[in-house]
Amino acid sequence: MKKIIPSIPKGTRDYSPDEMKKREYLFEVFKYNFNLYGFNCIETPSIENSEVLNGKYGEEGDRLIYRILDSGDFLKNIDNKKNISSNNLKSQISKKGLRYDLTVPFARYVSMNRNKITMPFKRYQIQPVWRADRPQKGRFREFYQCDVDYIGTKSIVCESEIISLVYSIFNKLKFNDFEIKLNNRKILLGISEELNFKDKFEKFCILMDKIDKIGVSGLKKEMKLNKFPTSSIKKLISLIELKGNNSLKINYVKTFLSNSKIGLEGVSEIENLMKIKSDFSLDFTLARGLSYYTSTIFEVVSTNNVIGSLCGGGRYDDLTEIFGYKNISGIGISFGIERIIEILNTNDLFPKKIESNNNVLISYLSNNLIKNSLELANKLREKGIPTDLYSEKAKLKKQLQYANNNNIPFVIIIGEDEIRNGKYILKNMKDGNQNLLTINEIINKMSSLK
Repeated sequence: MKKIIPSIPKGTRDYSPDEMKKREYLFEVFKYNFNLYGFNCIETPSIENSEVLNGKYGEEGDRLIYRILDSGDFLKNIDNKKNISSNNLKSQISKKGLRYDLTVPFARYVSMNRNKITMPFKRYQIQPVWRADRPQKGRFREFYQCDVDYIGTKSIVCESEIISLVYSIFNKLKFNDFEIKLNNRKILLGISEELNFKDKFEKFCILMDKIDKIGVSGLKKEMKLNKFPTSSIKKLISLIELKGNNSLKINYVKTFLSNSKIGLEGVSEIENLMKIKSDFSLDFTLARGLSYYTSTIFEVVSTNNVIGSLCGGGRYDDLTEIFGYKNISGIGISFGIERIIEILNTNDLFPKKIESNNNVLISYLSNNLIKNSLELANKLREKGIPTDLYSEKAKLKKQLQYANNNNIPFVIIIGEDEIRNGKYILKNMKDGNQNLLTINEIINKMSSLK
């Protein structure tokens, strides 16, 4: 039998128990805050029909969708196999794909269940997504997204609430070195009108979305390669290098877009938001590469770490229309779990308590004591105390080493004498102290440590 070298695909990863404790802690923080703001949980399948996914993410996004081959002899009914184009072949042999994000499946869900849900509808979702992207620091091919969305309303209350939610979550995580950047896709459309490259709008947004990676010089180079007008590039750079507070930026862009109706509409929407919410920073370079955004867009970035956006989102006005559900506006934000974890690890912000469960290991010194140990374990579990039971007879030293290796802070040692006296040795693995205690005394002590 050929030996297989254990490996996983690039851009994926395993999670150890310690890593999962951190992830579960983070998920609980998200869930608590999502519920606090009135969002309800849903889940959608990992696999979606290709027609649901295709054409929703722009040209670049479509390239990154993982497609699933049809089952069986998927080439059987393909004619002219030699001359068929790869894109045409793809559509014939793959009718499904792994979801690229959670927003498009959500729009599909809303359209399918429009008669069962009450509008406006608020949902959150915590599930993995897949993108055939180039793996790098903070960027994986399989990763979790945590999404919240409002749908069925155009009210700017939604924008305001999402911004407040971001602050609520990061305050809970004790991470304060972040900034919420905000823009409006209508302003970007207005810029493309004013600078005479409206026909290149999608490409413009893709390039602007990369500016943090490629810089201004890289942007100039890319725009020249894509045949943007040279005079337009110069004017755009003046906007990109704009500094100052939000009011100054608004006044500048008003003048810049004085001849663009759609651009000024975007400015007006931001001004209306600023009347009720102002704790964000206007950034007219912010584009968000996904093509389904139509109005407000935002990103949350770390101010002290070069890691890309921690979360981002925006408003979409016609995402459900393709599913036959017209005139439905939605807005949402997606939290990037992997990057947030990296930030929390870098800044040592995970609570020390989650690194080890507040639990005990029951160590028995004879097989005759298995029944007694099981009974004791069940009594502790009934009181909500996480309890591990060493599964086989072994020397005490080995059992204690097991406790240390698994960060178990307490060990209950059971011998014949302990059973007769009704008192058990409770050993503190951190300081080495041990005491003879009754089961009730142990329960009280462990409960007080929760």
